[in-house]
Amino acid sequence: MAKTGSVTRREFVKGAATAAAAMAAPYIVPASALGKSGFTAPSERLTMGFIGVGNMGGGHLHNFLNNDDVQIVAISDVDAVKRGKARKKVIEQYAAKKPSGTYDGCEEYNEFEQLLARPDIDIVLIAVPDHWHAMIAIAACKAGKDVYCEKPLSLTIREAEAMVAAARRYNTVFQTGSQQRSSSNFRLACELVRNGRIGKLERVIVGIGPPSTEKCFEPEPVREGLDWNRWLGPAPWSPYNAERCSGDYSGGWRYVRDYSGGMTTDWGAHHIDIAQWGMGMDGNGPVEILPPPERNGEGLMYKYANGVTLERGEANGILFIGTDGKVEVNRGYFRTWPEEIGQEPLGPNDLHLYESPGHQVDWLNCVRSRKRPICDVAIGASSVTVCHLGNICYWLNRPIKWDPQKREIIGDEAASRWLDRPKRSPWRLYL
Repeated sequence: MAKTGSVTRREFVKGAATAAAAMAAPYIVPASALGKSGFTAPSERLTMGFIGVGNMGGGHLHNFLNNDDVQIVAISDVDAVKRGKARKKVIEQYAAKKPSGTYDGCEEYNEFEQLLARPDIDIVLIAVPDHWHAMIAIAACKAGKDVYCEKPLSLTIREAEAMVAAARRYNTVFQTGSQQRSSSNFRLACELVRNGRIGKLERVIVGIGPPSTEKCFEPEPVREGLDWNRWLGPAPWSPYNAERCSGDYSGGWRYVRDYSGGMTTDWGAHHIDIAQWGMGMDGNGPVEILPPPERNGEGLMYKYANGVTLERGEANGILFIGTDGKVEVNRGYFRTWPEEIGQEPLGPNDLHLYESPGHQVDWLNCVRSRKRPICDVAIGASSVTVCHLGNICYWLNRPIKWDPQKREIIGDEAASRWLDRPKRSPWRLYL
């Protein structure tokens, strides 16, 4: 949190507000200012900045605007049109709640560094293309902000490790945006597996889609209002093309290797994350990765030291297969074979996994308590590492051996070079 000497900014403001109220007696203080009648007192709200307000960032903005525990005070985006619309939305919604009908407490920035330099901002949400995640998140940790960063956590394995190191060094409450961990059906599926309801776990199948590839685009004039050099940031320089920087799931940057790991990291950051949770492998990982028989990604296999395999294939989300049954889970979908596996409630002596009140609420609660959230940065790093290893195996089309404790590829120098990517000058990662 932002500090004023040895006192947090909110503690300072709260103390000042209390003193002012006492001096102003017998004037009546509205209940909303005291946090009563369902309102959060202004001195207790977390001040928030948004970095990236495209598809995902725009959705998060809508949700947090309706959360009285936060006050959005700054927007950063390299697209002037997007950030202008986002700021307008913030101002209009907050103005509608004020008796005066006016509000002007939200600023906009092209450079995220200007937003992070503000000492009055407590928390930031990062929803930019994947190649920017590590750079911005580490800068936010250094600036003393708590962080919610969209998944996949990073573009590379080494970036993910650096993000964990930064969060620990600066005591950051860091939530990875793999929100399926906060959904009850995914938690139940993992609890059934972890408690042996399907017998001994043998296989897990995930449906996630293909890796990213190298792609060429015809150069186009940069559209007005977009800072193209900033959009590229640490990625290799390339000429502008509307599809190259599009956030559309039917194409765009998610499918380009310079900016993303494709659906392997995009949906893998959801489904492989749940697979790891159900396998009890957070902080661990596979020991060998085998390429798919066909060049479409299907059939790529991860082998774990305990004999369990994780495969990319036909599944409605995630399918856990054990010696005595199966559990399949996705958003809005849950099924077990046999049916009674999912009908008997867990007992008090069974393993009960972290129960989140909601991914965003869990983060805010942990910002206040200083506990680690349900999808802490280390969990996000563990899950995205599995995704990245699958991509390396696919791109090279050969088996990869991995040491999950040392976090090293064994005996393959060429594959090891994919653990990180060079950054375009002047961008560098500094902890």
